[in-house]
Amino acid sequence: MHREALNNTELEVTSDEALPVPLRMDADERFTGRGVTIAFLDSGFYAHKDLTEPVNRIVAYHSIFDTEDHPSSLQKPDVASWHGMMTSVVAAGNGHLSDGLYRSIAPEANLVLVKIGKTGRIPEGNIETGLRWVFANKEKYGIRIVNISAGGDFEQSYLHNPLCQLVENVVKAGVTVVCAVGNAGLAPGHPVLPPASAPSSIAVGGLDDQNSLDRARRGMYRSSYGPTIDGLQKPEVIAPGIWVAGPILPHTPTAQEAHLYAALDAAADDELDNIILSHGGVDKELDEARGLQVPLLRQLITIKLREKNVINQHYKFVDGTSFASPIVASIVACMLEANPKLTPQQVKRILIDTAERVAGVEVERQGWGVVVPRKAVEMALRWRG
Repeated sequence: MHREALNNTELEVTSDEALPVPLRMDADERFTGRGVTIAFLDSGFYAHKDLTEPVNRIVAYHSIFDTEDHPSSLQKPDVASWHGMMTSVVAAGNGHLSDGLYRSIAPEANLVLVKIGKTGRIPEGNIETGLRWVFANKEKYGIRIVNISAGGDFEQSYLHNPLCQLVENVVKAGVTVVCAVGNAGLAPGHPVLPPASAPSSIAVGGLDDQNSLDRARRGMYRSSYGPTIDGLQKPEVIAPGIWVAGPILPHTPTAQEAHLYAALDAAADDELDNIILSHGGVDKELDEARGLQVPLLRQLITIKLREKNVINQHYKFVDGTSFASPIVASIVACMLEANPKLTPQQVKRILIDTAERVAGVEVERQGWGVVVPRKAVEMALRWRG
């Protein structure tokens, strides 16, 4: 069992639970992204309680699809809501539904949420449209960081790609652009697509730390990697891309299943059958398992928890560079809290200079290595003078 103090809160984390990101990254608890606004471009969003309780930190919401007659809402989950809800909570959630356990590195950051997708893959043109809105509204909402956990249509030189050119302009205007590098590390060519291929973006790959504090167990997630068509090293840095605690979208079949599995896992042996009965229809296999001997039923419950990546009724394990990127965005928020005068170029340089290489992994795959929040914030403070 790991026992650590985090923000003056005593945490007990068993080996089969997700280690909180601030703990596994050794984040500096003095900085929480307070006063810094991160914009998120994603398929859809939901006003999750980790973002809205006790104070609503969502300062703006915009959908590129909205019309006066058909506005969208953050209050009603739909099929496109889950991905953006997860990325935004991984970056800026305060762990409200876990009593602070599964909070992010920047639990006091403000958020601007920009919906750029519906269902399925997000076209590159939608990413560009959303980023143009952020560019136009950065002063209005005080946006200092943009997280983009989406990739473009195909590989192309940044010199000829409108989205990459827009990224360059956004960064020149003082906004740090953090991008997921993609999950095609095992695919032929392991392509890095726009906007991660833009020179001034911070492209983030995935670390696999085995849900452990033991650095000797560190390895790589199946991230895309360069060099790009233009010969650029991408990703520049990596962060946890697997074993990350992400929120479950409420009022969905996944939420019903997680509630059932968590209730069964915590119940006494003589309560199992009644709990399954009261949740009839949620899981057909469990419905049919009523009356099994308790050891067999417990085994089935354990299988369900692991197959569905359920941590508890509110959180599940998520993976992908989509979640490594917002972790880096949260670190940037803490750096800007520590030193608001940092430029995007300085932010990138600090992250690179303080990163730690993973032994035995090719440079092409990991860039300059794993981000180190504490060192990054300390260097940001030193540059304040």
